[in-house]
Amino acid sequence: MPGLYRNNMKRIYHQFPPKPEFERKYNFQSDLPFIVRSMAGMNGQFGTFITDSPDMKLRPVQAKRSITIEITDRTVNFSSLNKDTIESVLRDVTNEGTIDFRVTLKYSFLDDKFDRVPFKGDSFLVRTSLDSGILTMNVHHIDGMGRTESVRIADTIVDEIIKNAPK
Repeated sequence: MPGLYRNNMKRIYHQFPPKPEFERKYNFQSDLPFIVRSMAGMNGQFGTFITDSPDMKLRPVQAKRSITIEITDRTVNFSSLNKDTIESVLRDVTNEGTIDFRVTLKYSFLDDKFDRVPFKGDSFLVRTSLDSGILTMNVHHIDGMGRTESVRIADTIVDEIIKNAPK
């Protein structure tokens, strides 16, 4: 790997699948630290969506989906990426290169008694590679029922990047 990428080596997960479920390339006019900041901003966000209930009744429910973002650390672990950890993470992030993230979605819904009931979420590996203004994003579902597709994860990340772009 060229010297430009060497500094991000500890941010590349050693078990990322060679053939991820989803890959897309984007024209990108910023740097890798901006992507990392955008990802950190996603941590703790939530929204709602309609899905089948986790019980055997198979009725649609409006579920809450909350996002947790982690960044690869030392090629084998993941550490939390949020507003409190962003500055220490950015110390070793170069302007271009490859960084891997784990995106975990936690789901819950309100039952008939309006109690919040959690159910199995989904986890994804996300590889972001930035080279000469081209952002390549690979997303792979690694755990869960697949209530959210890999393409939706990529779209959410791109939306967050656009939302945070300088005006």
